Amino acid sequence: MKQYLLFVAFFLNSFVIIYAQSGLGINEKQNTLEYWTEFNPKKKEYREAKKILTGYITENTTLYSREAYLLQGVVYVTNNATLTIEPGTIIRGDYATCGTLVITKGAKIMAEGTESFPIVFTTNKDTYSRKPGDWGGIIVMGEAPVNTFGGIGILNFDLDPKYNRYGGDNVESSSGSLKYVRIEYSGRKLSAKKELNGISFAGVGNKTKIENIQVSYSNDDSFEFYGGNVKMENLVSYRASDDDFDFTQGVQADLKNSIAIRHPYSTDAEKSRCMEIDSYDMIEKFDSQRNKTNVKAANITLVNTEDNDQGLIKEAVYVATDSYFTLNNSVIYGFKDFLMVKDYVLIDEVEEYVKLKNLVIAHCDNSLRTLKGDGSIAINSYFLTKNSITTLDGKIADFFKNPLFDETPDFRYTKMEKNFNPVVNK
Repeated sequence: MKQYLLFVAFFLNSFVIIYAQSGLGINEKQNTLEYWTEFNPKKKEYREAKKILTGYITENTTLYSREAYLLQGVVYVTNNATLTIEPGTIIRGDYATCGTLVITKGAKIMAEGTESFPIVFTTNKDTYSRKPGDWGGIIVMGEAPVNTFGGIGILNFDLDPKYNRYGGDNVESSSGSLKYVRIEYSGRKLSAKKELNGISFAGVGNKTKIENIQVSYSNDDSFEFYGGNVKMENLVSYRASDDDFDFTQGVQADLKNSIAIRHPYSTDAEKSRCMEIDSYDMIEKFDSQRNKTNVKAANITLVNTEDNDQGLIKEAVYVATDSYFTLNNSVIYGFKDFLMVKDYVLIDEVEEYVKLKNLVIAHCDNSLRTLKGDGSIAINSYFLTKNSITTLDGKIADFFKNPLFDETPDFRYTKMEKNFNPVVNK
């Protein structure tokens, strides 16, 4: 009997594949995409909107889950008012008037859905006729620092001039709370200006709660941050036409447990990235005495779901000059380049601004490139080893539990190990 048990132990120890806990990518303990997300919003049935939101909200207002609301034109929450939205509420952006919600500086949004009853912002178009850019998006402005001269920024979205300013000195200010929120088919132009993003945070302080937000099929960026000091977790960007996460104007950002899911045919003419990190939009407005953009990200998954030969997807991450980026415990899959920097040509220059640790870079042609010179940056095995960076190749199913979209996908990283240690019979 003892010999039989030892044989079984040897067999199991030798050949069973173990899904080891790696601590890389999004939360390994549970699929954080379950229940509250939606990956096929084109056919999702939503209630018809019978209540209209329009104009200026100047006093505390609550939107109730028993109703569905039409966001008509640009709706401003002003006068330090708070807009409260109940769990399960549906708000539909009007296509004809480019419905857009603006939380002005000093006002707040309290949109706290639940895992079972998320709050949904979506288009008012019927199923299967929905497209990126059907409506505007959400803008949240606050009182935290930006790095423009004077410390005040102006959003270039053709907003009411009384309500297009953001920024200040209050790092710990709060613009409210957004939890378990979905935003679908946004990113339309208000007029001749550039497209709105799925959700824009401008000068937002770190007491603002930003958790469990999914932006899908945005016609521009999913999430854009203009200055401010923000802490975020459990963000999901799905098939954005432009960048998934865009950081600028000196934002101090702490991003955890989040994912960007790209497809090569969801991209704009400028092509797209998962993350774009720079310290200014226009250098003539940049005050170099103020904060440079600094993004600290951990447990991030960046994935391109299908290969393409047309170059429709740029690098996973782009870091411009005088911007800081830290990435830990993360998984990147399926891009031509993992990281592109603007002006640096030596690895020592890169490491002054970019800190990488505990990464898996899979199915990417290049780990690190530069826009300067011939594009190459020499990296050696010592750099990879000291920073625990592993480069691998393989199919997408080799790296994630369920990368398919016929049901809720599961992009938890699977680290498969085979243990061949023999059992010794003493």
